[in-house]
Amino acid sequence: MGESASGGGISRRQFAMGAAAGAAAAAGAGGLTAAEGARRRQGRDRAERKNLELVGFDDLQARSAYQPLIEFNRSARRWIAYVGHHAGTAVNPLTGVEEPNGTSIIDVTNVRRPRYLFHIPGAPGAGEGGGAQMVRVANGSDLPKGDPTKVYLLRTRNSSGPEGSAHQIWDVTNPRRPTLATTVVSGLNDTHKSWWETSTGIAYLVSGVPGWRAERMTQVFDLSDPSNPVHIRDFGLVGQEPGSTGDVPTDLHGPISVPEKNRVYFGYGTSSDGIMQIVDREKLIMGPPEPTPENLAFPEISQLHLSSQWGAHTTFPVLDLTVAEDSRFPGGGRRDIVVIVNEATSNECTSGAHQMVFLADITDETTPQVISNYHVPEPSGQFCSRGGRFGAHSSNENMTPIYYRKVVFVSYFNAGVRAVDIRDPFAPKEVGFYIPEVTENTDPRCITVNGVERCKTAIQTNNVEVDNRGFIYIVDRANTGMHVLRATGKLAAIAGR
Repeated sequence: MGESASGGGISRRQFAMGAAAGAAAAAGAGGLTAAEGARRRQGRDRAERKNLELVGFDDLQARSAYQPLIEFNRSARRWIAYVGHHAGTAVNPLTGVEEPNGTSIIDVTNVRRPRYLFHIPGAPGAGEGGGAQMVRVANGSDLPKGDPTKVYLLRTRNSSGPEGSAHQIWDVTNPRRPTLATTVVSGLNDTHKSWWETSTGIAYLVSGVPGWRAERMTQVFDLSDPSNPVHIRDFGLVGQEPGSTGDVPTDLHGPISVPEKNRVYFGYGTSSDGIMQIVDREKLIMGPPEPTPENLAFPEISQLHLSSQWGAHTTFPVLDLTVAEDSRFPGGGRRDIVVIVNEATSNECTSGAHQMVFLADITDETTPQVISNYHVPEPSGQFCSRGGRFGAHSSNENMTPIYYRKVVFVSYFNAGVRAVDIRDPFAPKEVGFYIPEVTENTDPRCITVNGVERCKTAIQTNNVEVDNRGFIYIVDRANTGMHVLRATGKLAAIAGR
């Protein structure tokens, strides 16, 4: 579905090899001293964990990381992790040059020994005004009009400079020597977490188009031929379009499309005023493109508004889920669910509500309804006092078969990554977690108390993704790096391994 990693699932033998590797991370992995590598090889990883185990690690050149995406590069015949970074700078050891944070490319074919291959610099700046946070990847052989010998990387390039922000396509056929292929669109006020349907080539680019009242809305492009981008339309909530008046609905964070179901799920807001919007994909693409209120409303099926306290950072659809205990009811217990994840934005719980996870039932998609929630109890780890952010941020978006409809993985900042059993969506249950150790690269997070700045060093697990082999990848906002994990115990049993 959507842009799930290609290359097929892992065999039982491969999974068993991964299991054996889990006790021993690679010696000399990026950012680890020899002593630390030896300790981890001996299976004494000091992370807090349950049913998740460290397999491999890369320090990502001590860059603040946003989004990891793992794809099988058919040209290079390697599993590659592509990681988008927040603004900042760091020295690239491969070149010896200090470069603005951009996109890291890491070979994870052998997850025990990740190999950092290349860094594509982003734009200089700070916060959201620099870097290259978001990535999507497509093998040309999957795209309707792509070059079957090539592999393409779609990324954002945020800039507060006069050139504005942009969406770019890079040729990453040779992951050691990527080249810029196309600038899809530039001169934007902002960019964020886009989606690319590799089976159709349709892309939903999160942009800040001058003239629109929202900093982030959607530009729909046909990227089936990456060398020839075709703009289809601009889209947003009614009230965000140019020329409208009154209150402006909260900005888009990102969409997830399921073309085989003819649906797109949009999430608006991060930590407040969240909206989950369900859209008829065909009407969105084929409908009248002018951004009038009537045309913006035309493809919409429904909206679900959360409280002003919570956002809709990620809206991950889990469709055709069967609730076993309801199997004797009409419909056989089949439900459609959207996992809605909020984003925590303050350090040490100093503002806003506890951002968490809500499960919405969309079986009747005209009237979505929240049916349950999941959160990490703060007292379980005294997380508010650890430093940095505590609360949810994002779920995995890859629909890896061994986990889909069973488990979602949720990044939870200083509470690490959490594995949540959603087989009964009315009563989700935690079945695993992993909170990495801080390293010498972990960046402190500060608050001001009675006029005095106070800083603490804590893990800030920012985003999570899984690949079709079953490995889980988490990246850190506070420069700690990328950890590769595998399921153990009850979590592995749920996955059927």
